[in-house]
Amino acid sequence: MTDNRRVSYFYDAEVGNYHYGQGHLMKPHRIRMTHNLVVNYGLYRKMEVFRPRLVSPVEMTRYHSDEYVNFLKVITPDNMGEYSRQLQRFNVGEDCPVFDGLFDFCQLYTSGSMGGAARLNENAADIVINWAGGFHHGKRAEASGFCYINDCVLAILELLKKHERVLYIDIGIHHGDGVEEAFYKTNRVMTCSFHKFGDFFPGTGDVRDLGHGDGENYSINVPLKEGMDDESYASVFRPIVGKIMEVFAPGAVVLQCGADSLSGDRLGCFNLSVRGHADCVRFVRSFGIPMLVLGGGGYTLRNVPRCWTYETAVLTGEDIKDELPFNDYWEYFGPNYKLHLPVSNMKNANTKESLEQTKGEVLEILSRIEPVPGTQIQTGQVDSQLNPRGMSVDRAGEASSNRKEHGSELAA
Repeated sequence: MTDNRRVSYFYDAEVGNYHYGQGHLMKPHRIRMTHNLVVNYGLYRKMEVFRPRLVSPVEMTRYHSDEYVNFLKVITPDNMGEYSRQLQRFNVGEDCPVFDGLFDFCQLYTSGSMGGAARLNENAADIVINWAGGFHHGKRAEASGFCYINDCVLAILELLKKHERVLYIDIGIHHGDGVEEAFYKTNRVMTCSFHKFGDFFPGTGDVRDLGHGDGENYSINVPLKEGMDDESYASVFRPIVGKIMEVFAPGAVVLQCGADSLSGDRLGCFNLSVRGHADCVRFVRSFGIPMLVLGGGGYTLRNVPRCWTYETAVLTGEDIKDELPFNDYWEYFGPNYKLHLPVSNMKNANTKESLEQTKGEVLEILSRIEPVPGTQIQTGQVDSQLNPRGMSVDRAGEASSNRKEHGSELAA
């Protein structure tokens, strides 16, 4: 089935050239593999395809500190010796290594997310996809969990110029801690993260972490155990997101689709199929609210492109065949060359009772919030509530210059 939802898609072929280093689990190459599948399925014909127009470092300081952005601009593998103290201060070096073109890589993935948000603000699209984005662990002045610049936060700040309330949903296996932290004290952004909890990076995301001050009850956490399957996931995802839509009534949604919650991920321990993961995308899409869809984690190289390609089809309302079309990365998809793979037989540690209890706790938290927060919106100004880490409103205003030219259209 098809419908008339206008979908924009941001991609720059350069993104696949960056390399975190030998043996590192994060491989930007998976974005190029995804794009190649999207093209070979013919899905690009259903979307407007854009190369992101690069945002300036100043625009990154709408959330991140000047010192941190400047550090990312200057650090290279060759000058690390001169910056040993800053490396430690900004948590760069091990999980978040210094590699050739580090800042260019950050600029590229961030530009797709911010440009996508601007496109939604201009009502030029109903859905925008940036599979290169979704770096949800980045902090205001610290790298974390393979993430440097937090494009999710910057995209949300962009959306807040037009929308009074923005919802962030995270279905990667790790808690979306960087995004939650950025908006912990405001009721204009609700963050909702479904994640593995207990002895698992980053160690945050307890159901009792609710937000603070004006933001109390606006940080929603759904802590889960290993082995989550499609049925278990849907049993918490659909009622919780449905309730959020009812009481929070967001004007726009940012959906982080980390593929590390898939069965067989090298870092994950959930047991979702591609269909089960995409069911979340389909459900959020069904509300008809402007959507920015981002990538995130995903460390089994043959599975990430399968997942994000199928979700591109879901977002465009297209049915695609299980048999993969021939593509540039054919050898990665053997031996069956199918889009959908069977899940493993791992035990699901989430009992029906434990899931019901968690769902009940979350719905109880949601019952405490006003059905629609009565916040006055100031166009082009980031609300003072949105500066929980001391970011000046002037700086936010300075960076909110009119960004009508969000991308240059690529020839299909």
